[in-house]
Amino acid sequence: MRLLEIYCWILILSCIFINLCLFGILDSRKPLVWKVGLFLNRMTEPLLEPVRRILPSLGGVDFSPMVVLLGIQYVVQPLLVSLFRTLIYR
Repeated sequence: MRLLEIYCWILILSCIFINLCLFGILDSRKPLVWKVGLFLNRMTEPLLEPVRRILPSLGGVDFSPMVVLLGIQYVVQPLLVSLFRTLIYR
């Protein structure tokens, strides 16, 4: 469960980071900013890319992080809780 919470925070940080770069607050040409962006991209893209392929294009607005976060909160976590309960009480 802790790993899912950490991944949710990484996903939120990635969204904030992307927006800060797009608005020019962070300069992605700086090595530290570039490395942080690369790390966040490598952590989030394996889950976001398949969701982007499924979702329709909505005029430049990316809803894939929200879909992944909702999926984690309402699908994955309840399944893991029920799986652990089944394994513990068996």
